[in-house]
Amino acid sequence: MLLRITLALALALSPVGAAPARAAGPAGVEPRPCPVTVPERTTCGFLAVPERRDAPGRTIRVGYAVHVSTAPGRKPDPVVYMSGGPGSRSIQLTGFLSQMFPDRDVVTLEQRGSAYSQPSLDCPETAEAMLGRLRLPQADVAEAARRCRRRLEQQGVDLRGYTTKEIAADVADLRRALGYGAWNLFGVSYSTRVMVDAAAADPGGTRSVVLDSYLPEGVAWYDDADGNLADVVSRLGVRDRFEAAVRRLNASPALVPTTDPLLRRPFTARMTGDDVATVLAEGLHEADVAAVAPALVTALADGRDEPLRPLADAVGDGLVSHAFGLYHAVQCQDEVPFNAFAAPSRLFTVNADKAVCDAWRLPPSTPVKARPAAPVYVVGGEFDPTTPPRTSRPAAASLPDARFEEVPGASHAVFLADACAREHIAAFVADPAAAAAAPCAAGAHPRLGPRDLRVTGAPYLISRSPWLAAPFALFALTALAQLVAGALRGRALTAFAGLTGTAFAVLVGRSVYGLLSANETALAVGVPAAVGWQSWLAAGSAALGVAALLRRRTRPAAVAAAVGAGFLAWWFLWFL
Repeated sequence: MLLRITLALALALSPVGAAPARAAGPAGVEPRPCPVTVPERTTCGFLAVPERRDAPGRTIRVGYAVHVSTAPGRKPDPVVYMSGGPGSRSIQLTGFLSQMFPDRDVVTLEQRGSAYSQPSLDCPETAEAMLGRLRLPQADVAEAARRCRRRLEQQGVDLRGYTTKEIAADVADLRRALGYGAWNLFGVSYSTRVMVDAAAADPGGTRSVVLDSYLPEGVAWYDDADGNLADVVSRLGVRDRFEAAVRRLNASPALVPTTDPLLRRPFTARMTGDDVATVLAEGLHEADVAAVAPALVTALADGRDEPLRPLADAVGDGLVSHAFGLYHAVQCQDEVPFNAFAAPSRLFTVNADKAVCDAWRLPPSTPVKARPAAPVYVVGGEFDPTTPPRTSRPAAASLPDARFEEVPGASHAVFLADACAREHIAAFVADPAAAAAAPCAAGAHPRLGPRDLRVTGAPYLISRSPWLAAPFALFALTALAQLVAGALRGRALTAFAGLTGTAFAVLVGRSVYGLLSANETALAVGVPAAVGWQSWLAAGSAALGVAALLRRRTRPAAVAAAVGAGFLAWWFLWFL
């Protein structure tokens, strides 16, 4: 799907092993079964910490996992990783990271309040209201946020304890609890702020810091959000087409069938141009989406609504990937108060976050300028709409001992999608003082424009319901049968009909497989342009089949002709 969950890559590369049994752990931590599949030699636990260090009282538990390396040259200082969000999960990346750093232990640390910590600050009320942005009448996000807060407070949650400062303190507390003398901090997106603060607060325990998609303090993210999106579509060369698509859909919103991921019910989303801009801003976090964006945006500008189905489905995927109570607790204290919101945003996520924070009225945090003493490596993606090099590069330059690399073709969370970036990160952790490696080349996903793709929503629908491809399979099998039967019986028309149909099926299959190998997300927009001319081979096969029927009125010839005619109707009227 268009907005794929990037963690699928990590899970695919993670060695599978059963969750380890409980075992005695260091003081301050409590062993627990791992909540997801993890590699062998991995143990999981909870770190007990105060919910508010400025007002000690209630204790909460922060989830973590430790993978122990068995490499002969195992280094004493592990890598500790935290995902972004706020509110994203980390433990499922343990196997992926252990392959990046095979000679080091890997610690994956959850954020307090996330899904694998206790309490988990889920907020389905707010998530459902945000999805309600695509319905009429639109849901009241502020009222949903008030319901969520009341429920959390009834559970004893004090939202003032869920801030970047407290999460950073959890990092240092876990190092001491696990007994590591020093370790290497690895943050991505929001958690880069956490790791910068943790490194500054625990200089003796920090050997190096990796910041992927750096979100520095002092950057007004909400005020920049619309401009960041405009910059990315300009870099992709489709700024005018993007604005045309937004105008078209604002004037006449599209009605798109999708599924509510929380209620598990189908509904029809009403998508305006601003809604599409919002979802696209989230989708461009992925390098494969950025690569196909020129074709996607051009199709929308030309009045083609087929790509809207995967966009609508992606909204739901995003709403179940975060603990929204934690997300808004952090944003309302550490981010929203430091933005001006001088002009209305076209992005409903910006407006929804502002509405939640206005309803919650949490006190703003006190900004602290954190400056790590350890060496820092900052990596950013060329097409990142959230933490663009425009802001991350100068922020890196302001750190005492930092280097910056922009990865061409990459987007947000560079290490998940770019092998070169992973190699550079691993090399930096191995020797932070070593000279920088040669810059990464162009990204793994080639840019796809309107001339490269024939727009159709059929492949995406087939990916969700494979039985829809039955007519193609039936046509290919029939063609193969014609080829064999015609060759064996000396019937040239039948053999040529089968040969032409088989050639069509093979060529289409190779074209689609090639696109799938290069960028599977492209199939959410269409098929390779070459499929257009290849289609005429199918028409030729069907015509030869009819000619064979007219020459010999046999039952197999009649069946083949009927299959060919039915397939052409399906192919040209539905698939293409």
